[in-house]
Amino acid sequence: MTPMLSVRDLRVSFATDDGVVRAVDGVSFDVDTGEVVAIVGESGCGKSVTAQTLIGLTRSPNATISGSVMFDGRDLNTLPDNELRTLRGARIAMVFQDPMTSLNPVYRVGDQIAEAIRAHRSVPKAQALRHAVELLESVGIPNPQRRVRDYPHEFSGGMRQRVMIAMALALEPEVLIADEPTTALDVTIQAQILDLLRTLNSERDVSVVLITHDLGVVAELANRVVVMYAGQVVEQASVDALFAQPRHPYTRGLLASIPRLDSPRSDRLPQIPGSPPSLLTPPDGCRFAARCGSVFADCVKPPPLVAHSRDATHLDRCWATGVSA
Repeated sequence: MTPMLSVRDLRVSFATDDGVVRAVDGVSFDVDTGEVVAIVGESGCGKSVTAQTLIGLTRSPNATISGSVMFDGRDLNTLPDNELRTLRGARIAMVFQDPMTSLNPVYRVGDQIAEAIRAHRSVPKAQALRHAVELLESVGIPNPQRRVRDYPHEFSGGMRQRVMIAMALALEPEVLIADEPTTALDVTIQAQILDLLRTLNSERDVSVVLITHDLGVVAELANRVVVMYAGQVVEQASVDALFAQPRHPYTRGLLASIPRLDSPRSDRLPQIPGSPPSLLTPPDGCRFAARCGSVFADCVKPPPLVAHSRDATHLDRCWATGVSA
């Protein structure tokens, strides 16, 4: 079956005053119809740049982009801006990380949703506003007939995130990219947002690319996981395989840092020593070697992303895994 979205060898670099930043370096993954694929990793690993590049938001004079992003038989990386605009929002939508800065503070939320609808469909404004009310109701905002006339500052953080999701769903996209949709929300609101994404995925068969650093969210929502470190994919597997048998030392470090209810309260959480390498001058070999406790001679060479067992869908980028397999 052809994937809904297929990313191959995606590379994104930015020319800066300090040099060229290789933000994304050879990322590949697929998203099937109705699947939730989570991209995880610490801040600065390239998650958000990957997500924004999928829909052309990193195009700028100082950016160099290569690789392919195939959707419906077309490579989004090579589409002219005017053709990409017809797809962005209509068939591939994105929920950004901070709804307060994503929403325009001087326009009512209903007008902003209606504007997104009318950018792609020739409908009267009154009809678009009626649809905005329906969308706000579908994402669980109470009294949507009144709230559609409110401004963003009149909503709580969780409600603003629901407005962003409503706007993203306005044109019934086939792919939804959610960039850390639960960041800075309290746990109760976070659970509500996750329930909403799960419902949208199951009832509308929407494919979801979930960008997050929260492995608890991944365990609850995702089907497959792509782990990124220093601009590269270091492990890729089904969510069950990743949590049951993580292979890359970085993945194991991330999982070990999650608090456990059965651990003594006096125990300190394990932490990964050191810091990620600069993407201005990444190391020639394994990018995690300086922080890894399993370094040996081969780590000075760049490891490939391959399967080291009979599970061909579980890939990792580690020489040590190949030795022990």
